[in-house]
Amino acid sequence: MTNNYHHFIQQSFNFPQNDLSVSQDSLHFHGIPLIPLIEKYGTPLRLTYLPKISQQIQQAKNLFKQAFNKYAYKAKYYYCYCTKSAHFSFILNEALKNDIHLEISSDFDIDIVQQLYRQQKIDKNIFIICNGFKPRQYISRISTLINNGFVNTLPVIDNIEEFGFYQKYVRDNVSCNLGIRIAVEEEPTFEFYTSRLGVRYKDIVPFYQQKIRQDKRFNLRMLHFFISGGIKDDTYYWNELDKIVRLYCALHRQCPTLQQLNIGGGLPIHHALDDTLDYAHLINEIIRSIKTICAQNNVPVPDIFTEFGSFTVGESGAIIFKVLAEKQQNDREKWYMLNGSLITTLPDIWAIKQRFIVLPINAWNMPYQRISLGGITCDENDFYSADLHKNNLYLPIMPNRSLSKTQTQDSLYVGFFNIGAYQEALSGYGGIKHCLMPSPQHLLLHHDTANNLVVNRFSQHQQASSMLNFLGY
Repeated sequence: MTNNYHHFIQQSFNFPQNDLSVSQDSLHFHGIPLIPLIEKYGTPLRLTYLPKISQQIQQAKNLFKQAFNKYAYKAKYYYCYCTKSAHFSFILNEALKNDIHLEISSDFDIDIVQQLYRQQKIDKNIFIICNGFKPRQYISRISTLINNGFVNTLPVIDNIEEFGFYQKYVRDNVSCNLGIRIAVEEEPTFEFYTSRLGVRYKDIVPFYQQKIRQDKRFNLRMLHFFISGGIKDDTYYWNELDKIVRLYCALHRQCPTLQQLNIGGGLPIHHALDDTLDYAHLINEIIRSIKTICAQNNVPVPDIFTEFGSFTVGESGAIIFKVLAEKQQNDREKWYMLNGSLITTLPDIWAIKQRFIVLPINAWNMPYQRISLGGITCDENDFYSADLHKNNLYLPIMPNRSLSKTQTQDSLYVGFFNIGAYQEALSGYGGIKHCLMPSPQHLLLHHDTANNLVVNRFSQHQQASSMLNFLGY
């Protein structure tokens, strides 16, 4: 049969791609057949392929190195992992194998830093970029790190009043490096004109002159910005980058200790089979632009810091559901009902209308049909449809159970891929969720030195006793 799902995908996209391939009528994720995992562990099933994290880090490092060489950019590059994307120990342990640094955003992040130090996963020379609007406790604990010899702990000042607290908490005999975050202009389609985070453009130079320069304990090292829409090849991004680099040059003339430009995060990842991401072009253009503007202003080029979170962990993750039933609701709308909730496991589907790669795990030789996917909570937003997918969502028809020989053959399984960033942080790991939906079991995948697959179960399928405990029963 040529009119099957596999043929449809090959005709519609450049497939196989992005660590997804098909063999013997079933999907492989990073070369790993998924059906055996389903047969052993059941569904819903959350997966993290750990080697992908290191692959992403090394890819970015290599591309920045190539761009530095191409444009004779005489400075250093620092890759920081944005911990809020996924705080799990297995994520940090894998990422830290790659000589990286950390970006944190809350008081409790410092507990993770201290635990990593006790475990000898980091030393006191690691850069710890401290971002966010900072309550007093967060500022106090950042200062404690600095006072205790974490020499590259660098608070990025979000508002002018914040500096006064470092003057209070940092010891008189300690030198402290600082950054300033720029309040960038938001995209024209955004609800607000200017980011709520950071210091206004016009206030930055006077702030340095009147406050920071007057206290010899403090050295302004870094100018920081982040575009909420991420790094994109569009006029808005390049205009913002141009303004920020020119501000860096103006500030550097008055502040020679300013030597670092932090361009934040937002390097995109694949959320669809038809994505075309030219990482080399984006990174080359960033480095070319920075060097050109610095040369025009006769200012040395800065060291470059990035804070890649989703790029680091996003493509390592997947979740698999079983289709429980097919429902025809009217002449046009047909639903596959899943054995889990999308609103609780993939909350950014309903929160920001995030698109994901959605593919069947089995039945690739079956005919296909247009489908919407429904979760099993009672919430009307617990779905994923063609509108969210930005084109028609097609999946194989349900297998004929009377002809099937095994349980996996008489069922259809569907996976959401590249979902490794933010899901548990937004939905709450464990705990209680809408309609008391349990958290799925979570498997960690990697290979040993002989390239044999190693599967470690990080967490079991959540049990009712866990929820009752949270609820006080």
